[in-house]
Amino acid sequence: ASPLSAELAVKVLHELGVPTAKLPALHHAVAAHSFSARIPCETVEARILQDADRLEALGAIGLVRMFLVSGALGGAGFDATDPMAMNRPLDDRAYALDHLEVKLFGLVETMNTATGRAIAAERADWMASFRTRLLSEIGA
Repeated sequence: ASPLSAELAVKVLHELGVPTAKLPALHHAVAAHSFSARIPCETVEARILQDADRLEALGAIGLVRMFLVSGALGGAGFDATDPMAMNRPLDDRAYALDHLEVKLFGLVETMNTATGRAIAAERADWMASFRTRLLSEIGA
């Protein structure tokens, strides 16, 4: 999807009068920002945009989205009998809480900039605190 987004972004930016010489770098930044696209970032703009995209998945907004998407796809918030997956494989399609370990906590290590890493680490710590509180409230 990000390459298609990049094509559309370049088209719109060209129509808005952005200099043609800047369009390839903008195309690359939009195409490379996606986690799933796995396109290496070659410019500082691409690294910053990728960090911003990943930061959006962390913290309070990320938790809201994690639970909403899981519910919309028919998943549960957590496995009531084994919420930390101590005796089962992690399955973030079935349980939203598993997504923290499957993907979100790992985003910290993928950040491209020092600022991105610092913000990501703080947000991941907050998400871990939320998980600890949730586990306490459900008696796990």
